[in-house]
Amino acid sequence: MTDQRFITILSWVATFTAVCMYVSYLEQISLNLDGIKGGTLQPLATAINCSLWVAYGLLKKERDYPVALANSPGVILGLISFATAL
Repeated sequence: MTDQRFITILSWVATFTAVCMYVSYLEQISLNLDGIKGGTLQPLATAINCSLWVAYGLLKKERDYPVALANSPGVILGLISFATAL
């Protein structure tokens, strides 16, 4: 396997695992809506961090779609988790 092929596979595996991590916010959102409020700092920090990574991935000259795609759910789910925890 070539180094470039390995890096490509690694980037997509990392993208998949990042999306799985952010999907875990669904449970917290559900608990927040059921009245069992979680903290607000972590989801807000997640949303800000992921927004920066999405911008990086899409705005650099040679676009980095795996980085942008991996962090997109973190923006949305982080904001929803933050809002429902208020």
